[in-house]
Amino acid sequence: MPDLSQSTEQAHTQSVRGTHARSRAVTPIAFVQAIVEAYEKRGKDPAQALHCAQIKPTFLHNSKHRISALQMERISGAAMQELDDEGLGWFGRRLPWGSYGMLARASISAPNLGVALRRWCRHHGLIADDIGFKLISAGDQATLTITEHTDLKALREFCLVSVLRNFYGLACWLIDSRIALQGAQFPFPAPKHQDVYSVLFSCPTVFEAGPAMIRFDARYLELPLRRDEAALQLMLKRALPLTVLQYRRDRLLVQRVRQALITQPADTHSAEDLAALLAMSSRTLHRQLKEEGASLQSLKDEVRCLRAQELLLRTERPIKQLAQATGFKNEKSFIRAFRGWTGQSPTEFRRQGGF
Repeated sequence: MPDLSQSTEQAHTQSVRGTHARSRAVTPIAFVQAIVEAYEKRGKDPAQALHCAQIKPTFLHNSKHRISALQMERISGAAMQELDDEGLGWFGRRLPWGSYGMLARASISAPNLGVALRRWCRHHGLIADDIGFKLISAGDQATLTITEHTDLKALREFCLVSVLRNFYGLACWLIDSRIALQGAQFPFPAPKHQDVYSVLFSCPTVFEAGPAMIRFDARYLELPLRRDEAALQLMLKRALPLTVLQYRRDRLLVQRVRQALITQPADTHSAEDLAALLAMSSRTLHRQLKEEGASLQSLKDEVRCLRAQELLLRTERPIKQLAQATGFKNEKSFIRAFRGWTGQSPTEFRRQGGF
Protein backbone atom coordinates (compact mmCIF):
# COMPACT_ATOMS: atom_id res chain seq x y z
CA MET A 1 0.00 0.00 0.00
CA PRO A 2 1.85 3.16 -1.13
CA ASP A 3 2.19 6.37 0.82
CA LEU A 4 -0.52 8.32 -0.96
CA SER A 5 -0.58 11.49 1.11
CA GLN A 6 2.70 12.94 -0.03
CA SER A 7 4.20 12.90 -3.50
CA THR A 8 7.90 12.45 -4.18
CA GLU A 9 8.19 16.09 -5.23
CA GLN A 10 6.80 17.21 -1.89
CA ALA A 11 9.12 14.90 -0.03
CA HIS A 12 12.04 16.64 -1.75
CA THR A 13 10.85 20.19 -1.13
CA GLN A 14 9.70 19.50 2.41
CA SER A 15 12.49 17.12 3.43
CA VAL A 16 13.37 18.89 6.67
CA ARG A 17 9.75 19.22 7.75
CA GLY A 18 8.98 15.67 6.62
CA THR A 19 11.93 14.10 8.41
CA HIS A 20 10.94 15.82 11.64
CA ALA A 21 7.31 14.66 11.36
CA ARG A 22 8.32 11.12 10.51
CA SER A 23 10.76 10.91 13.43
CA ARG A 24 8.26 11.86 16.15
CA ALA A 25 7.00 8.91 18.16
CA VAL A 26 3.23 9.30 17.87
CA THR A 27 2.10 6.00 16.29
CA PRO A 28 0.62 3.62 18.90
CA ILE A 29 2.27 0.25 19.44
CA ALA A 30 -1.21 -1.26 18.99
CA PHE A 31 -0.75 -0.94 15.22
CA VAL A 32 2.51 -2.89 15.42
CA GLN A 33 0.79 -5.52 17.56
CA ALA A 34 -1.78 -5.89 14.77
CA ILE A 35 1.00 -6.51 12.24
CA VAL A 36 2.55 -9.11 14.54
CA GLU A 37 -0.83 -10.82 14.75
CA ALA A 38 -0.94 -10.97 10.96
CA TYR A 39 2.38 -12.83 11.04
CA GLU A 40 1.02 -15.23 13.63
CA LYS A 41 -2.04 -15.95 11.47
CA ARG A 42 0.32 -17.00 8.67
CA GLY A 43 2.62 -18.96 10.97
CA LYS A 44 5.55 -16.66 10.26
CA ASP A 45 8.13 -14.89 12.42
CA PRO A 46 7.99 -11.04 12.51
CA ALA A 47 11.51 -10.75 13.93
CA GLN A 48 13.12 -9.51 10.71
CA ALA A 49 10.44 -6.86 10.12
CA LEU A 50 10.74 -5.65 13.71
CA HIS A 51 14.51 -5.46 13.37
CA CYS A 52 14.18 -3.55 10.08
CA ALA A 53 12.08 -0.92 11.86
CA GLN A 54 14.29 -0.93 14.97
CA ILE A 55 11.38 -1.98 17.18
CA LYS A 56 12.44 -4.07 20.16
CA PRO A 57 10.18 -7.05 20.90
CA THR A 58 9.85 -5.79 24.50
CA PHE A 59 8.07 -2.69 23.16
CA LEU A 60 5.11 -4.92 22.20
CA HIS A 61 4.31 -5.55 25.85
CA ASN A 62 3.92 -1.87 26.75
CA SER A 63 0.55 -0.56 25.52
CA LYS A 64 1.69 3.02 26.10
CA HIS A 65 4.71 2.75 23.83
CA ARG A 66 4.78 4.85 20.65
CA ILE A 67 6.90 4.58 17.53
CA SER A 68 7.67 7.10 14.80
CA ALA A 69 5.89 7.24 11.45
CA LEU A 70 9.17 6.24 9.81
CA GLN A 71 9.33 3.08 11.92
CA MET A 72 5.71 2.32 11.04
CA GLU A 73 6.46 2.79 7.36
CA ARG A 74 9.41 0.39 7.57
CA ILE A 75 7.67 -2.41 9.44
CA SER A 76 4.57 -2.12 7.24
CA GLY A 77 6.60 -2.23 4.05
CA ALA A 78 8.66 -5.20 5.26
CA ALA A 79 5.55 -7.07 6.43
CA MET A 80 3.67 -6.50 3.19
CA GLN A 81 6.51 -8.00 1.19
CA GLU A 82 7.24 -10.89 3.57
CA LEU A 83 3.56 -11.81 3.82
CA ASP A 84 2.86 -10.77 0.21
CA ASP A 85 -0.24 -9.08 1.56
CA GLU A 86 -0.90 -5.36 1.40
CA GLY A 87 -3.93 -6.00 3.60
CA LEU A 88 -1.66 -7.24 6.42
CA GLY A 89 -4.06 -10.01 7.37
CA TRP A 90 -7.21 -7.88 7.51
CA PHE A 91 -9.15 -9.78 4.88
CA GLY A 92 -10.11 -13.35 4.08
CA ARG A 93 -7.82 -13.32 1.03
CA ARG A 94 -4.36 -11.85 0.59
CA LEU A 95 -3.88 -8.64 -1.36
CA PRO A 96 -0.66 -9.36 -3.28
CA TRP A 97 2.00 -6.68 -3.52
CA GLY A 98 0.80 -4.01 -5.96
CA SER A 99 -2.93 -4.40 -5.28
CA TYR A 100 -3.46 -0.83 -4.05
CA GLY A 101 -1.25 0.46 -6.83
CA MET A 102 -3.59 -1.26 -9.27
CA LEU A 103 -6.56 0.57 -7.71
CA ALA A 104 -4.75 3.88 -8.07
CA ARG A 105 -3.90 3.11 -11.69
CA ALA A 106 -7.53 2.33 -12.47
CA SER A 107 -8.49 5.80 -11.17
CA ILE A 108 -5.77 7.93 -12.73
CA SER A 109 -7.62 8.53 -16.04
CA ALA A 110 -10.77 9.91 -14.40
CA PRO A 111 -11.84 13.46 -15.36
CA ASN A 112 -12.27 14.58 -11.74
CA LEU A 113 -11.79 13.41 -8.19
CA GLY A 114 -15.36 12.21 -7.71
CA VAL A 115 -15.17 9.79 -10.64
CA ALA A 116 -11.72 8.60 -9.57
CA LEU A 117 -12.78 7.83 -6.00
CA ARG A 118 -15.96 6.05 -7.06
CA ARG A 119 -13.86 3.85 -9.32
CA TRP A 120 -11.56 3.12 -6.38
CA CYS A 121 -14.51 2.15 -4.19
CA ARG A 122 -15.97 -0.13 -6.86
CA HIS A 123 -12.67 -1.84 -7.68
CA HIS A 124 -11.77 -2.35 -4.01
CA GLY A 125 -14.80 -4.61 -3.76
CA LEU A 126 -13.32 -6.78 -6.52
CA ILE A 127 -10.14 -7.52 -4.57
CA ALA A 128 -11.59 -7.74 -1.04
CA ASP A 129 -15.25 -8.28 -0.23
CA ASP A 130 -14.81 -8.21 3.56
CA ILE A 131 -15.63 -4.50 3.55
CA GLY A 132 -17.47 -2.21 1.17
CA PHE A 133 -17.12 1.50 0.42
CA LYS A 134 -19.80 4.02 -0.43
CA LEU A 135 -19.06 7.58 -1.50
CA ILE A 136 -22.07 9.88 -1.29
CA SER A 137 -22.28 13.55 -2.23
CA ALA A 138 -25.32 15.39 -0.85
CA GLY A 139 -25.49 19.16 -0.95
CA ASP A 140 -22.18 20.64 0.11
CA GLN A 141 -20.95 17.54 1.96
CA ALA A 142 -19.37 14.30 0.80
CA THR A 143 -19.07 11.18 2.95
CA LEU A 144 -17.13 7.96 2.55
CA THR A 145 -18.62 5.13 4.58
CA ILE A 146 -17.23 1.64 5.19
CA THR A 147 -19.59 -1.29 5.61
CA GLU A 148 -18.13 -4.34 7.35
CA HIS A 149 -19.32 -7.59 5.76
CA THR A 150 -17.23 -9.89 7.97
CA ASP A 151 -15.89 -9.81 11.51
CA LEU A 152 -12.47 -8.15 11.35
CA LYS A 153 -11.81 -9.24 14.94
CA ALA A 154 -8.61 -7.97 16.58
CA LEU A 155 -7.45 -6.28 13.37
CA ARG A 156 -10.60 -4.17 13.10
CA GLU A 157 -9.19 -0.84 14.25
CA PHE A 158 -5.96 -1.15 12.28
CA CYS A 159 -7.87 -2.16 9.15
CA LEU A 160 -10.46 0.63 9.24
CA VAL A 161 -7.91 3.31 10.07
CA SER A 162 -5.52 2.11 7.37
CA VAL A 163 -8.01 1.88 4.52
CA LEU A 164 -9.49 5.28 5.35
CA ARG A 165 -6.01 6.79 5.42
CA ASN A 166 -5.23 5.10 2.11
CA PHE A 167 -8.41 6.43 0.50
CA TYR A 168 -7.84 9.90 1.94
CA GLY A 169 -4.18 9.96 0.94
CA LEU A 170 -4.97 8.90 -2.62
CA ALA A 171 -7.62 11.61 -2.88
CA CYS A 172 -5.13 14.28 -1.73
CA TRP A 173 -2.45 13.00 -4.08
CA LEU A 174 -4.71 12.86 -7.14
CA ILE A 175 -5.62 16.56 -6.93
CA ASP A 176 -2.29 17.64 -5.36
CA SER A 177 -4.12 19.29 -2.49
CA ARG A 178 -4.82 18.90 1.17
CA ILE A 179 -8.45 17.94 1.68
CA ALA A 180 -9.78 19.43 4.89
CA LEU A 181 -11.75 16.72 6.66
CA GLN A 182 -14.83 17.92 8.53
CA GLY A 183 -15.19 14.86 10.73
CA ALA A 184 -14.44 11.18 11.20
CA GLN A 185 -16.23 8.43 13.09
CA PHE A 186 -15.53 4.84 14.05
CA PRO A 187 -17.79 2.06 15.34
CA PHE A 188 -15.47 0.83 18.09
CA PRO A 189 -14.90 2.33 21.56
CA ALA A 190 -12.30 5.07 21.90
CA PRO A 191 -8.90 3.37 22.27
CA LYS A 192 -6.36 4.44 24.87
CA HIS A 193 -4.34 6.02 22.08
CA GLN A 194 -7.26 8.05 20.73
CA ASP A 195 -5.11 11.19 20.69
CA VAL A 196 -3.32 9.87 17.57
CA TYR A 197 -6.53 10.23 15.57
CA SER A 198 -6.15 14.01 15.56
CA VAL A 199 -2.80 13.47 13.83
CA LEU A 200 -4.07 10.87 11.35
CA PHE A 201 -7.23 12.72 10.33
CA SER A 202 -6.85 16.31 11.62
CA CYS A 203 -10.55 16.69 12.37
CA PRO A 204 -13.06 16.00 15.17
CA THR A 205 -13.38 12.24 15.67
CA VAL A 206 -16.13 10.34 17.47
CA PHE A 207 -16.22 6.68 18.50
CA GLU A 208 -19.01 4.14 18.93
CA ALA A 209 -20.92 6.11 16.31
CA GLY A 210 -22.00 3.72 13.58
CA PRO A 211 -19.93 2.73 10.54
CA ALA A 212 -16.43 4.08 9.93
CA MET A 213 -16.72 7.29 7.95
CA ILE A 214 -15.00 10.52 6.96
CA ARG A 215 -16.72 13.75 5.83
CA PHE A 216 -15.40 16.56 3.65
CA ASP A 217 -16.51 19.40 1.38
CA ALA A 218 -18.18 17.97 -1.73
CA ARG A 219 -16.56 20.61 -3.93
CA TYR A 220 -13.28 18.68 -3.77
CA LEU A 221 -14.96 15.97 -5.85
CA GLU A 222 -15.34 18.42 -8.75
CA LEU A 223 -11.62 19.25 -8.94
CA PRO A 224 -9.71 17.83 -11.92
CA LEU A 225 -6.91 15.33 -11.37
CA ARG A 226 -3.39 16.73 -11.50
CA ARG A 227 -1.51 13.45 -11.87
CA ASP A 228 -0.58 11.28 -14.83
CA GLU A 229 0.86 7.81 -15.34
CA ALA A 230 4.44 9.06 -14.98
CA ALA A 231 3.64 10.69 -11.64
CA LEU A 232 1.88 7.50 -10.53
CA GLN A 233 4.92 5.35 -11.34
CA LEU A 234 7.10 7.69 -9.32
CA MET A 235 4.73 7.75 -6.36
CA LEU A 236 4.33 3.96 -6.25
CA LYS A 237 8.05 3.53 -5.67
CA ARG A 238 7.53 4.92 -2.17
CA ALA A 239 5.66 2.11 -0.44
CA LEU A 240 4.84 3.85 2.81
CA PRO A 241 1.42 2.75 4.08
CA LEU A 242 0.79 4.91 7.12
CA THR A 243 1.91 8.50 7.37
CA VAL A 244 1.22 11.53 9.52
CA LEU A 245 2.45 13.95 6.88
CA GLN A 246 -0.11 16.40 5.51
CA TYR A 247 -0.34 18.41 2.33
CA ARG A 248 0.19 22.09 3.04
CA ARG A 249 -1.76 23.36 0.06
CA ASP A 250 -5.55 23.31 0.03
CA ARG A 251 -6.91 24.17 -3.40
CA LEU A 252 -10.33 24.94 -1.96
CA LEU A 253 -9.20 27.09 0.94
CA VAL A 254 -9.94 30.42 -0.77
CA GLN A 255 -13.47 29.24 -1.58
CA ARG A 256 -13.98 27.84 1.92
CA VAL A 257 -12.84 31.12 3.49
CA ARG A 258 -15.03 33.16 1.18
CA GLN A 259 -18.06 30.99 1.98
CA ALA A 260 -17.46 31.25 5.73
CA LEU A 261 -17.19 35.04 5.53
CA ILE A 262 -20.47 35.21 3.60
CA THR A 263 -22.54 32.70 5.54
CA GLN A 264 -21.13 33.11 9.06
CA PRO A 265 -20.16 36.77 9.46
CA ALA A 266 -20.75 36.72 13.24
CA ASP A 267 -18.22 33.90 13.64
CA THR A 268 -15.48 35.32 11.40
CA HIS A 269 -14.67 38.72 12.84
CA SER A 270 -11.00 37.85 13.46
CA ALA A 271 -8.44 35.58 11.86
CA GLU A 272 -8.44 33.50 15.03
CA ASP A 273 -12.22 33.01 14.89
CA LEU A 274 -12.14 32.10 11.21
CA ALA A 275 -9.19 29.72 11.65
CA ALA A 276 -10.95 27.94 14.50
CA LEU A 277 -14.03 27.54 12.31
CA LEU A 278 -11.86 25.94 9.61
CA ALA A 279 -10.01 23.71 12.13
CA MET A 280 -6.57 25.27 11.69
CA SER A 281 -4.34 27.83 13.35
CA SER A 282 -4.44 31.46 12.25
CA ARG A 283 -0.78 31.20 11.25
CA THR A 284 -1.57 28.24 8.99
CA LEU A 285 -4.56 30.09 7.55
CA HIS A 286 -2.47 33.12 6.57
CA ARG A 287 0.35 30.95 5.17
CA GLN A 288 -1.91 28.75 3.04
CA LEU A 289 -3.84 31.73 1.68
CA LYS A 290 -0.52 33.30 0.69
CA GLU A 291 0.46 30.08 -1.09
CA GLU A 292 -2.82 30.35 -3.01
CA GLY A 293 -2.05 33.95 -4.01
CA ALA A 294 -4.65 35.48 -1.70
CA SER A 295 -4.89 37.15 1.69
CA LEU A 296 -7.53 37.21 4.37
CA GLN A 297 -7.89 40.97 4.07
CA SER A 298 -8.45 40.82 0.31
CA LEU A 299 -11.13 38.15 0.74
CA LYS A 300 -12.80 40.16 3.50
CA ASP A 301 -12.79 43.22 1.25
CA GLU A 302 -14.26 41.21 -1.62
CA VAL A 303 -17.11 39.88 0.52
CA ARG A 304 -17.76 43.28 2.11
CA CYS A 305 -17.81 44.98 -1.27
CA LEU A 306 -20.32 42.52 -2.74
CA ARG A 307 -22.50 42.77 0.36
CA ALA A 308 -22.41 46.58 0.28
CA GLN A 309 -23.30 46.67 -3.41
CA GLU A 310 -26.22 44.31 -2.84
CA LEU A 311 -27.59 46.43 0.02
CA LEU A 312 -27.15 49.67 -1.90
CA LEU A 313 -29.09 48.38 -4.92
CA ARG A 314 -31.78 46.36 -3.15
CA THR A 315 -32.56 48.50 -0.10
CA GLU A 316 -33.10 52.13 0.81
CA ARG A 317 -31.20 51.83 4.08
CA PRO A 318 -29.10 54.87 5.05
CA ILE A 319 -25.34 54.73 4.41
CA LYS A 320 -24.68 54.69 8.16
CA GLN A 321 -26.69 51.49 8.56
CA LEU A 322 -24.96 49.91 5.58
CA ALA A 323 -21.60 50.69 7.15
CA GLN A 324 -22.61 48.80 10.28
CA ALA A 325 -24.10 45.92 8.28
CA THR A 326 -20.84 45.40 6.42
CA GLY A 327 -18.65 45.48 9.52
CA PHE A 328 -17.37 49.07 9.58
CA LYS A 329 -17.12 51.10 12.77
CA ASN A 330 -18.32 54.32 11.16
CA GLU A 331 -19.75 55.78 7.99
CA LYS A 332 -16.58 57.64 7.01
CA SER A 333 -14.38 54.52 6.93
CA PHE A 334 -17.05 52.67 4.94
CA ILE A 335 -17.27 55.42 2.31
CA ARG A 336 -13.47 55.55 2.01
CA ALA A 337 -13.23 51.76 1.62
CA PHE A 338 -16.09 51.61 -0.88
CA ARG A 339 -14.52 54.28 -3.04
CA GLY A 340 -11.25 52.31 -2.98
CA TRP A 341 -13.07 49.15 -4.11
CA THR A 342 -15.24 50.65 -6.84
CA GLY A 343 -13.95 54.13 -7.67
CA GLN A 344 -17.34 55.54 -6.61
CA SER A 345 -18.94 56.68 -3.39
CA PRO A 346 -21.84 54.56 -2.07
CA THR A 347 -24.26 57.37 -2.95
CA GLU A 348 -22.98 57.60 -6.55
CA PHE A 349 -23.14 53.82 -6.94
CA ARG A 350 -26.76 53.73 -5.71
CA ARG A 351 -27.83 56.68 -7.84
CA GLN A 352 -26.39 55.15 -11.02
CA GLY A 353 -27.83 51.71 -10.28
CA GLY A 354 -24.42 50.06 -10.19
CA PHE A 355 -21.47 50.33 -12.53
